[in-house]
Amino acid sequence: MDPIILHTDGGSLGNPGPSAVGVVIEYENQKKTYAEDIGYGTNNEAEYKALILALRKTKSLIGSQKAKKAQLVCYLDSLLVVNQLNHQYQIKNEKIVPLFITIWNLMLEFGQVNFRHVPREQNQEADDLVKSVFKKDDQKVLF
Repeated sequence: MDPIILHTDGGSLGNPGPSAVGVVIEYENQKKTYAEDIGYGTNNEAEYKALILALRKTKSLIGSQKAKKAQLVCYLDSLLVVNQLNHQYQIKNEKIVPLFITIWNLMLEFGQVNFRHVPREQNQEADDLVKSVFKKDDQKVLF
């Protein structure tokens, strides 16, 4: 089975403020996208919640049996989150700890999960999905 590619992004207007997530899942020659309002929070919380949504949706799309053998490659444009997930940075914000634990538990449902940092330009589709949640009357949304 080819690796499943996840692109995730989260953003918050005001940081903290109204927050949204964007997810792109590429698997078995298909692509699924998701954009959701997640309420109030920080950019970092939104980045984690985007990844949580992506992992849950991926398992739902491929099923438990395939998930156990699947290799996931997760691309995020948040260097902080990637380094925390790869155990290179400590988590100092207590609100992030339960989100980290949720991701860690979700990872156990897959064969292998890798986290990679990419520049925002290489994560544009997920970024655009986040912005689409906040767009009103074709206004530009800047994070």
